[in-house]
Amino acid sequence: MFDIKDLFQWDRFITPTIIKSFYWLVIALVILFGISGVFTGLMQMAVSPFGGFILVLSALAGVVVGVVFSRIAAEFILIIFRINEHLGAIRDRERERQT
Repeated sequence: MFDIKDLFQWDRFITPTIIKSFYWLVIALVILFGISGVFTGLMQMAVSPFGGFILVLSALAGVVVGVVFSRIAAEFILIIFRINEHLGAIRDRERERQT
């Protein structure tokens, strides 16, 4: 985890430690919007059964797509930071070889 002093120093990135919290927040929001869409579709079924059914299906598909894309975005951010760490290790090894 990160310490409060990490917020004021640039020696360590805090994003990799908090990205998981943001990921779960996004998942919760996607699920809440999906539930809202399902209930809206169910209410729409009283007016138009086919339109409401399509709305329920699209809300469920939106939840699946939202979960997958949020995972991809979180992994992309983590990969960027991991690449940075590996490049730093390569740079340090090259410095050790030169000395």
